[in-house]
Amino acid sequence: MIIANWQAVLTFALILFLLLPLRRLSPAYRLAVLLGLVLVALIPLSTGLTLAGLLRGLTDDLAMTSIVWLVAASIIRLGYLPPVPLAAKWPLWLCFAVLGLVLYPAALGVGMVDTYRWGYSPRALLVLVAALTVLFVLLRNTLGVVMLAFATLAFIVDLKPSDNYWDYLIDPFMVIYSLSALIMSVFRRRERDTQHAPD
Repeated sequence: MIIANWQAVLTFALILFLLLPLRRLSPAYRLAVLLGLVLVALIPLSTGLTLAGLLRGLTDDLAMTSIVWLVAASIIRLGYLPPVPLAAKWPLWLCFAVLGLVLYPAALGVGMVDTYRWGYSPRALLVLVAALTVLFVLLRNTLGVVMLAFATLAFIVDLKPSDNYWDYLIDPFMVIYSLSALIMSVFRRRERDTQHAPD
């Protein structure tokens, strides 16, 4: 339970940090803002919940892959890592969009197979994720490797309250973000192709 609370604090701080307009600040001031947001997340409300707990009540715990992605994006924003190139983002978006399309429609009753149940005895899923991890290694996609490896390790050591492997791999926000990013990227590419096409 303590780990889940710390996850909520981290999620709250990282999301706000990535949403705030901090481009004009130096990396040192950005780091100070991030640390300050961690303290803000711990502010208790009249209900007894902290701000982080309130967010967790609205969204539930994010998947471990989402946490890794938020941490990576924050480290990039702090200037400690270079931005992830678009060529490396595409496989990530595609991976999590497809996983979401496998899980959520079936979990909502579309079709005859309840794919969410696969997460309770996840041998097949573990093999699939291992294959995806090897593919990301071959693509030299470090972020993808870290995301999937950390999610699997977190599942093995039971880092979340859930016993379902899917809850470590994906969440609705990750899937919506990945699908939206894919669609927007396709539209932007079409716009560029249209602008550069000869009359």
